[in-house]
Amino acid sequence: MSLQTTFLFFSILIFGCTTGFSQDSEDDNWYFNNSKTLTELWELDDEHHRGNFILTSYKPIYMTLAKYSTNPNEFPVAENSDKVLDEPNSLNAVEAKFQISLKTKILHNMLGGRMDLWMGYSQTAYWQIYNTDRSRPFRELNYKPEIIANFPIKFPILGFDAKMVGISVIHESNGQSDPISRSWNRIALHAGFEKGNWQVMLKPWLRVGSKIDDNENISDYIGRGEADVTYDWGRQRFRAIARHSLNLGDKSRGSLQLNWSFPIHKNFNGHVQFFDGYGETLIDYNHRQTTLGIGVSLIN
Repeated sequence: MSLQTTFLFFSILIFGCTTGFSQDSEDDNWYFNNSKTLTELWELDDEHHRGNFILTSYKPIYMTLAKYSTNPNEFPVAENSDKVLDEPNSLNAVEAKFQISLKTKILHNMLGGRMDLWMGYSQTAYWQIYNTDRSRPFRELNYKPEIIANFPIKFPILGFDAKMVGISVIHESNGQSDPISRSWNRIALHAGFEKGNWQVMLKPWLRVGSKIDDNENISDYIGRGEADVTYDWGRQRFRAIARHSLNLGDKSRGSLQLNWSFPIHKNFNGHVQFFDGYGETLIDYNHRQTTLGIGVSLIN
């Protein structure tokens, strides 16, 4: 892929996304508005219920045009596997990253009106677009489908309003074969809280499945739960996602991701992302690095 073709690809994608997600109609703003409450995002009351099998945004949708890593993982190894690469990958420290994430409600008001059932899908790509020596390959693709059972609630706690609790079944894989296959399954609980411009999501999880797989000890690195905190300041959004293994001493591991999005045009935003720790991608689950990227986002 030539450099001219690369820039043309980005231009077409950005233009298409801007025109596609920045319409002025009420429906488009509702589905893809960048500042929504948990009640709006998850249709927690009848007023915000939009029907089943309608695609809405889930996690942030963004493209990082340039992301720098202090420690590219050129020789990924799963600790419980004797299968390794024949030779290290030649990686550029700067790459592109993009993520899409959608969800849809498949059942409404189950269990006497106390539960909604959702399907979600997220996909994150890491693209060595500036690596001309290797013809600009995709370094890693992570696929994450999930089933989510959500229960609306209403009660105050520690100055916040509890809005929802739920449980989800999550599969995550990079779709590769040995020696770079990585995958895991988990069951997660979640609880959502709001206070003014603050949103807090707490999500502990339990890894399930065979102990003999591509990454048996993944929870010791990526973590056993996360805290996702968001603050809206005008049209800017600040978001921190912290994960931890819940271990002490030498096994105290995890990650911190910081995001800042700011308006450029309508629902088209600039996006800055910082990451430090383990597991930015599945292939890097036991590899520590610090990254900093800048790009654009459509959904925050």
